[in-house]
Amino acid sequence: MPDSKAAAGPGPTVREFESRLRELTTSLGRERANQGCVECVGCSACNGCTFCRESERLVRSHYCVRCAMCTDCSHCRGSRALFACHHCTECEACSSSSYLVKCTALTNCLYCFGCVGLSGKEFHVLNEPYSKSDYFALTRRLTSELKL
Repeated sequence: MPDSKAAAGPGPTVREFESRLRELTTSLGRERANQGCVECVGCSACNGCTFCRESERLVRSHYCVRCAMCTDCSHCRGSRALFACHHCTECEACSSSSYLVKCTALTNCLYCFGCVGLSGKEFHVLNEPYSKSDYFALTRRLTSELKL
């Protein structure tokens, strides 16, 4: 006997699709329980995380604080939508990067400060390259003055 869904056609109508999508989008904000997390405090809707604080919708992340929608990250602070990032502060939409501060949309970068849209770079400030020693001197001063 044929499956009733198969007999009805190849899937939902456009109206059914849009209605169901609206329902799913609306329900996203309602799920607040953490799943499989250890020692997370003040977090919501996280999965498989450890020792995070005041974060939301993290997946397999560890020691993150005030982060949202990050996956496979560790030791990040005040960041959003990171993937496989470590030790990032106040960053957004970065991936496979470490030791970033106030960066947006970086990929595979190390030690960048205030950079946007870079890929495969290291020791950059405001998208400009610096020597390792100059980078650390400059970022030490900026970090202090910005109170990060």
